[in-house]
Amino acid sequence: MAGIWIYSEDCAVALQLLTAGQNLAYKLNEKITAITTNQEGAADLIACGADKVMVLAGQTDWVENYAQPIAAVLRDENPKVVLLGGTLRGKAVAANLAAQLKSGLVNSAFSIDGQEGSIETKRMMYGGLAVCTEVLSDGCIVTIEPRTYEKANTDASNSGEVVTSDVSLASEVHVDRIEPIVRQGADITAAKTVICVGRGLSAQEDMKLAEMLVQKTGGVIGCTRSIAEDYHWLPAEAYIGLSGQKVKPDLYLAFGVSGQIQHVAGIRDAKIIAAIDKNENAPIFAAADYGIVGDLHEIVPALIEKLG
Repeated sequence: MAGIWIYSEDCAVALQLLTAGQNLAYKLNEKITAITTNQEGAADLIACGADKVMVLAGQTDWVENYAQPIAAVLRDENPKVVLLGGTLRGKAVAANLAAQLKSGLVNSAFSIDGQEGSIETKRMMYGGLAVCTEVLSDGCIVTIEPRTYEKANTDASNSGEVVTSDVSLASEVHVDRIEPIVRQGADITAAKTVICVGRGLSAQEDMKLAEMLVQKTGGVIGCTRSIAEDYHWLPAEAYIGLSGQKVKPDLYLAFGVSGQIQHVAGIRDAKIIAAIDKNENAPIFAAADYGIVGDLHEIVPALIEKLG
């Protein structure tokens, strides 16, 4: 088996994958090879720990078109394990690779470790109700979602080989134009502080409480599914949960959020979870590091006052 290979179409995510890759490389005595389509990013990958970078040079912005040439490279190299960024497009590439290579695929691993020559992953199941532990066969593909690991440390003294390969990209899809999604608010997935509101708000006017907290904390506003999809008080990209956004802030503060498992699946990686709810049996308190039982219309204004 030829080492640990990583790939993500997002350069920032690739640098995060290197952190997981370095841990495996140390324990399994393997080398790390990164695949990229971005020639300019090759130096960063080397500086952050890749022993070799393979640049695939093709004429397309359609990430999925690279699945076939990546599969051809992996088929020749026969890797120990392949780590892919678990973005929406990255997971599409991973599924394509697994089908072409007839290899196993583990999606959304939050932990990957090497022990005595084998590789073990952990991932959530049933919306976060259980953890699935799997021991991988050689050549298995694993997707790891963004921000699961911190970016690998940069060391300018690192050296490595950069190989550029021109690839032919066949596609039945012609992309006429690519336009980014226009967000109506801040990107909650990158926020350090998230103020989350739920159906415990009695009226849309109560959103002002969240806005005042945001001003005091420098955070952003998130919400449960019903606030975005039923009430339309916030845009869809503010919805946090299993089928919405997954956040990893330093502080997640919820008020009026009951804390159903579908929502908790989107916040479990927050460093500190705090909640305010009048129902002492609300499920959110089981996930919270700190909780206050009481009327949010009394507690939140008092908190705002304390924050000055």
